[in-house]
Amino acid sequence: MPAHPPSKIFDRSVRINAGGVQLEGDLDVPVGSSGVVIFAHGSGSGRLSPRNQFVAQTLREAKLGTLLFDLLTREEEIAEEQTRHLRFNIELLAARLAHIFKWLAGEISASMPLGFFGASTGGGAALVAAATLGESISAVVSRGGRPDLAGEALPRVTAPTLLIVGGWDASVIGMNQEAYAQLRCEKQLMIVPGATHLFEEPGALDKVARLDREWFQLHLNSATRRSSGVNK
Repeated sequence: MPAHPPSKIFDRSVRINAGGVQLEGDLDVPVGSSGVVIFAHGSGSGRLSPRNQFVAQTLREAKLGTLLFDLLTREEEIAEEQTRHLRFNIELLAARLAHIFKWLAGEISASMPLGFFGASTGGGAALVAAATLGESISAVVSRGGRPDLAGEALPRVTAPTLLIVGGWDASVIGMNQEAYAQLRCEKQLMIVPGATHLFEEPGALDKVARLDREWFQLHLNSATRRSSGVNK
């Protein structure tokens, strides 16, 4: 019998050297993917977050690869429960995210575009890393994020950026509106009605996943066309 064609380019657990620490992750890239999205979780979370797992599955169904990883080591996570000294260290988290980006770029085809998906404080880290990486990053999405934590890096972000906030997450809406005003790239701010910070209300996370998918499909596909010299 003929062998079945492979359905995945990558589907494996990985350990990534990021500035002298080893971070654990899960890389899943379906055959035919138009790009890969790197997830940056928020404080107190990790690569096994059910919300990020749900969004990642939606992206993979749309032929987009995903890399979910832990921003902190196990030892750091244990210490963090007591000290809470790392979760708002955006420069450290962004530097690790940039290391992850460079590692992934060396693993996959050079023509495959990459994007960042950040949640909570991971949204701020994703934007700082995007500002550092410049045009190498093709799109950014922040879900319930703290883009305000990106500070002076915001005007330097060149990647198309989507900010998603829950309609009942009043304080975070204000933070996102202020950050949105400072962004100079292609940008959009979407407020999901009736949703709180974690988008736990019925249908709220489905809405987030759809917005993510559409943003990444649009901009990662556009990046693929540009790299291949094909016009829209």
